[in-house]
Amino acid sequence: MTARRTVESVEDAENAMAEADATGNADTRGNADITGDADITGDADAAPGRVGYGALLRTPGAWTFLTPALLARLPYAMLSMGILLLVKDTHGSYGTASTVAAVAAVAQALIGPQTGRLADRYGQAAVLVPAVLVHAASVGTLIALALGHAPAWSLFLAAAPAGASVPQIGAMVRARWISTFTAEGASASSAAKVSTAFAFESVTDEFTFVVGPILAAAVATSVNPSTGLIAEAALTLVGGLAFAAQRRTAPARVVRRPGVRQPSALASPGVRLLAGTFLGVGAVFGGLQVSVNAFADSLGRPGAAGTVYGIFAGGSMLAGVLYGMIAWRRSVQQRMVMSYGLLVLGCSTLWAMPDLVALSVAGLVCGLAIAPTLISGYTLVETLVEDGAKTEAFTWLTGAIGLGLATGATAAGRLIDAKGPTVGFLVPVAGAGLGLIALLSLRGLLVPAGTRSTVVTGSVERGAPAGLVGAVKG
Repeated sequence: MTARRTVESVEDAENAMAEADATGNADTRGNADITGDADITGDADAAPGRVGYGALLRTPGAWTFLTPALLARLPYAMLSMGILLLVKDTHGSYGTASTVAAVAAVAQALIGPQTGRLADRYGQAAVLVPAVLVHAASVGTLIALALGHAPAWSLFLAAAPAGASVPQIGAMVRARWISTFTAEGASASSAAKVSTAFAFESVTDEFTFVVGPILAAAVATSVNPSTGLIAEAALTLVGGLAFAAQRRTAPARVVRRPGVRQPSALASPGVRLLAGTFLGVGAVFGGLQVSVNAFADSLGRPGAAGTVYGIFAGGSMLAGVLYGMIAWRRSVQQRMVMSYGLLVLGCSTLWAMPDLVALSVAGLVCGLAIAPTLISGYTLVETLVEDGAKTEAFTWLTGAIGLGLATGATAAGRLIDAKGPTVGFLVPVAGAGLGLIALLSLRGLLVPAGTRSTVVTGSVERGAPAGLVGAVKG
């Protein structure tokens, strides 16, 4: 949809930017419409620019990659929990356990974007197949060392390749959606499908964060502490190989021309800002995982930790479903600031909760802010990078979450060992607070460069991200 308006300031240009939102409307007055035709049952959109989840899932070929992707993504949330439970059982320290989990998360955060870059260049299957084989072998080595009560330094050595080889399935799925809808041509309908697809992917991410920790905790506590990681490695191997086999829906490789450098996602200041803010989201994940486990353990109910954390992730999943059903009129930059502010507010209450029921309610409030923040970030990053760097860009954001998770888990583990379980809940609010400060201070970087530094008068093309259609016509 095209809307004509004169943009007389940089601020107006930001609000008029092309986004992958659900409305295709240049009105940024801040209202949101919820209509039955956008419900999760999947009726086709009745209004231009609105696409329901069912219409999205009827996209030809979608289920051929979504089904194995779900299987391969589930272990992502199991790895940290599995390491935490196993090492705590064998070595008796939350500090040691959280540090081993942090090493795996840091390795994933640093190496993941490089595998995304390789996937853009050589294809997803060429990267996935060796990655899942290395991952299974590394996790097996880590299990053997932990059960053998090996020194902590040897656990760190095994955890590094285990984390580095985590397959970047979420980023690869998002790249497949982009490739699928780009092939349809630039249109408001294609952009609306991208927006709905990103909302759906956030719901899927949160589903894995609901089920993953609960599954890892249930298997580890009901059988033995090592079985959680055994299940994680098996699901990664089977799901990753099955996903890699779906070559028809994979994005085309980026052919590297002589003398032309492959585009880099980190060349964009906006991508760097988003990665920084996602570090704060990761600190919430990591701090909560360790603190909830310690708090439940201190009350004599260790098995309840997975349920409490699942409620937190379930709140995020619910928010993600609703986000995709709303025709937003606020700019995506504004939506991200609002949801991030809600996240900080919710995290600020965690340390004061007296029992698991109250903690579950506070965690639910925090969770409601997670999915809107992540969806907004992934929507924005797609507009800030060239086509040949999209998988890499998505993996930088995913990796930033992993790095924040590692930092948050380590800090919370040390605080808990020194001061008790409730002190660990200060980590989520500190991480989210720093992310909000960065977002508020530098949010102008989230507008694509073509409209951030120039005064524009002309036609503003709404309803499609930069990768699908030009944002501004002068």
